[in-house]
Amino acid sequence: MHAVNVRQLKSNPSVALRAAKNGPVIVMNRDTPDALLIGMEQLGIADLPHVRSALAVSLFRGGDISVATAAKIAQVSLADMLSLLSGMGIPLYGGSADDVAEEMETGAQWLAPQN
Repeated sequence: MHAVNVRQLKSNPSVALRAAKNGPVIVMNRDTPDALLIGMEQLGIADLPHVRSALAVSLFRGGDISVATAAKIAQVSLADMLSLLSGMGIPLYGGSADDVAEEMETGAQWLAPQN
């Protein structure tokens, strides 16, 4: 097990992330354990791609990340993430119906041929 303090984590997070691939990393805050970093592969989950997708969907649904970030977390293309979310009935846009109509009108104007 590896330990880092908050200052070390802020100044060079890659050291802690590399160590987390080999085992748990304890993050110390004023000499008190405050957090635990565990590499995804260290979890020993046989179906890691589905776990990544579930995590990405959950974070997107909660409004914590964008769809592009969700695709990166799930390690899929943006098109595949959009298909997954829409297939699950998860709205891709958080605005009101009026906001969506306005965005669609703006998009149509941008795409209209210029004369």
